[in-house]
Amino acid sequence: MSVDPVLAHLDSTLSDNIERLQDLLRIPSISTDPAFKADCDRAADWLVADLQSMGVTAEKRPTPGHPMVVGHIDGPGPHLLFYGHYDVQPVDPLDLWDNDPFDPQLEDTPKGKVLRGRGAADDKGQLMTFVEACRAWIAVHGRLPCKITFFFEGEEESGSPSLVPFLKDNADELKADIALICDTGLFDSRVPAVTTMLRGMLQEEITITGPTRDLHSGMYGGAAINPIRVLSRIIAALHDDDGRITIPDFYKGVPDIPGDVMQQWEALGFDHKAFLGDVGLSELAGEAGRSALEMLWSRPTCEVNGIGGGYQGEGFKTVLPSNASAKISFRLVGHQDPHAIRENLRAMVTDLTPKDCEVTFKPHGASQASVMSIDNPAFEKARVALSDEWPDEAAFIGSGGSIPVAGYFQSLLGTESMLIGFGKDDDQIHSPNEKYDLDSFQKGARSWARILAALSEG
Repeated sequence: MSVDPVLAHLDSTLSDNIERLQDLLRIPSISTDPAFKADCDRAADWLVADLQSMGVTAEKRPTPGHPMVVGHIDGPGPHLLFYGHYDVQPVDPLDLWDNDPFDPQLEDTPKGKVLRGRGAADDKGQLMTFVEACRAWIAVHGRLPCKITFFFEGEEESGSPSLVPFLKDNADELKADIALICDTGLFDSRVPAVTTMLRGMLQEEITITGPTRDLHSGMYGGAAINPIRVLSRIIAALHDDDGRITIPDFYKGVPDIPGDVMQQWEALGFDHKAFLGDVGLSELAGEAGRSALEMLWSRPTCEVNGIGGGYQGEGFKTVLPSNASAKISFRLVGHQDPHAIRENLRAMVTDLTPKDCEVTFKPHGASQASVMSIDNPAFEKARVALSDEWPDEAAFIGSGGSIPVAGYFQSLLGTESMLIGFGKDDDQIHSPNEKYDLDSFQKGARSWARILAALSEG
């Protein structure tokens, strides 16, 4: 089956495809706000009906929260699982929007035409690029070149509380040869990319308590322990002078990056000075001898996200505080074990806490990184297919963020994920005036059509 007529069909039906996306964007499926529960149901129903119109066996599946949408359609090639989410972020502050966030408008900009509205890029527009590619294949050839399971979630923007139980309960149905996730973007808004590394996350809150109450610094200063000083020494001890993290066994499971992948990263021409200059900085501050992309994609981090203790109001209050606390997060890579790192962090902090102080810990999230095996030939096939569609050659890249569903597909379904998206850096996701470039929408659908063709080849 040739992909060329499928691409031509996508071009000729672009206006219809845009109208369908606008219909979906008009549904205010805000998952975190109970006031929009019925709208989340309505978005799920819309997707079920749309899939069914293409001949997909689809249904809405209940969860304790918002429903999942699951659909199946047979095909001769490998079995692919496509994931997207239909829920969106809240729109506050509403007064910063130029138009109604749920009345999506086409708009001309200096960089081209865009579709503006909540969910346009995250993730309804991205989700529909794949759906439209499938619709075009069926319209032209009467069937798809692969067996496909569609899996759309309604709680991604509110922490996915129902996702893991649903995956466990339906693992046999959802297992596939490979998963496709469209919730990422182009590198530097221009280079198509297959994201193969996602960092994990570990979060810990540390509180140091010393005296039983806040103390007058004139009466007790110098003689009594100050929890802020203790906490400051602990925080300073987490890194050495070269920026390496000093927690025992912290780097266990951190992989070396293959030379060919490093060459791809170098070819991207990433300008770290411009990247930092956008936020008023100029110098790399991480591990000595590492490039910016290495730090962002393939190296773990330890960052202090907040500190509290003592008087922080207007003016001055000369006290030694009773306690001080810090929120510390770690981005993890490779096969680092977040639970072992948490225990080693606690042991190190406890050892650094002096006799007159007590340390308490409050755990928050802990998730392992996801590393996709690009030895699977499907990854190179997808990369080449993307390169055929876009002016720049596609690359395997990492991501500084975390997309937990990819890890869950690995651990619960035994399925590797291929993360391919067409968002741009200026899409303003989660912010007022979110948009999705029509170029991203059209070429995104064309890209998926090419990828389906490539993955179906023997």
